[in-house]
Amino acid sequence: MRGRRRRAREADPVPEQFTPFTIDDEVSHLTRIRSEPSQRTLGAFHAGRKRAISTFEMLSGRESGRSGAGGFSTADRAYAGRKHLPTKGPWCVDDMTSEAYVSQFSSDGSLLVAGFRGSRIRIYDADNGWKVHKDISCRSLQWTVSDIALSPDQQFLAYSSLSPIVHIVNVQSAGKESQANVTEIHDGLEFSNDDEYPFGIFSVKFSKDGQEVVVGNNDRSIHVYDLRANKVSVRIRAHAADVNAVTFADESGNVLYSGSDDNLCKVWDRRCLAREKPAGVLTGHLDGITFIDSRGDGRYFISNCKDQTIKLWDVRKMSASIKGRQPRLFDWDYRWMSFPSEARHCRHPNDQSLATYRGHSVLRTLIRCYFSPMYSTGQRYIYTGSSDESVYIYDVVTGDIVERLSWHGSIIRDCTWHPYNPTLISSSWDGYLARWEASGDDNDPWLLTENDHRTSPYRQSYTRHLLL
Repeated sequence: MRGRRRRAREADPVPEQFTPFTIDDEVSHLTRIRSEPSQRTLGAFHAGRKRAISTFEMLSGRESGRSGAGGFSTADRAYAGRKHLPTKGPWCVDDMTSEAYVSQFSSDGSLLVAGFRGSRIRIYDADNGWKVHKDISCRSLQWTVSDIALSPDQQFLAYSSLSPIVHIVNVQSAGKESQANVTEIHDGLEFSNDDEYPFGIFSVKFSKDGQEVVVGNNDRSIHVYDLRANKVSVRIRAHAADVNAVTFADESGNVLYSGSDDNLCKVWDRRCLAREKPAGVLTGHLDGITFIDSRGDGRYFISNCKDQTIKLWDVRKMSASIKGRQPRLFDWDYRWMSFPSEARHCRHPNDQSLATYRGHSVLRTLIRCYFSPMYSTGQRYIYTGSSDESVYIYDVVTGDIVERLSWHGSIIRDCTWHPYNPTLISSSWDGYLARWEASGDDNDPWLLTENDHRTSPYRQSYTRHLLL
């Protein structure tokens, strides 16, 4: 959220010309296995042929029995899903009078949650025409809704802002309107001690069992709240600067990943937190980390960064401590300056990442990135918002930008891909929640056109307002 004014270089990054994309062989192989036709299917269509297998051929082979008994394998399904990326549209989900900051599908895809700067969170019924399921007026909000998290059972929503309190609201209660402590109670989880300086929370996540909430904050710390005991159970002074991102590594809840404005990704094993020492440190970024997404296997994760890159990591390559001095980029502030062109292809001298993805832009705000869904793509892609008003979709294996979704008139801070359907939602500072599909009706009145285009949510389209 906050930038840092750079001083003179302390340890120079390595300048270089354009570097070809490279990726670790193991993660490339694992990704291909999960997202390309299975050996059984390849055998049915002559494994040596160069032409890609079409979806029609796969369906025909399944129906005729040529590709073996039973239905598609998970890899076949993901391969077929990759042929239908959500690139058409966009159509309007909502048109608000304040900037859209965060958005998230529920784990089953039935609900979409979006948070806006103007103290508002809306939950939409994705299975019922995107109707508003819950309209939440937030409590004690500082500046904006900084993050949102649905509990695994989709019963509760946690929301944070630039304060040390996370609020919890029941999203399955009967009322559609949820005004904090007026129509419904929004319980507050207090993360600070009386002797602590008040801090703001940038990142909030539920554990997979729904019994804990973890946050990262601008007090350089990670806190874990035990909902059963109703208290903070873990406090870690984790980094030397703001902790912009924190997440659970897998379903066990034992391991955490964090990213900070100190340029570092750290891995924390809660079973051995002696003297607040991380299980390991991963170096490679040259500026503050804005977001982290785990692949869910306890091994791989990605990070977005103000150095204008996404990096892919393997925790088995982490170091016990930081090697050497951290390189410093040029004197700039991401909140209001352009990224220095001479720094675009600089490289960390001790880069431990498996791959680096370039093309999108990270300016002015903590822009987020994710792995694409396992069910429909085999996590073959990485997708991210961008300050150049687009959503970028990268191929994990090749590093190519396979799609760039452009329509919005302002920064896309967040985006979310439906876990099963070819639907992607972009949330922008122009006030729109926009829906991208693999196919759709161009005559649908909710299709966004150039007449709806704007750079600010305070310049709403009169026609669109009548539709809403």
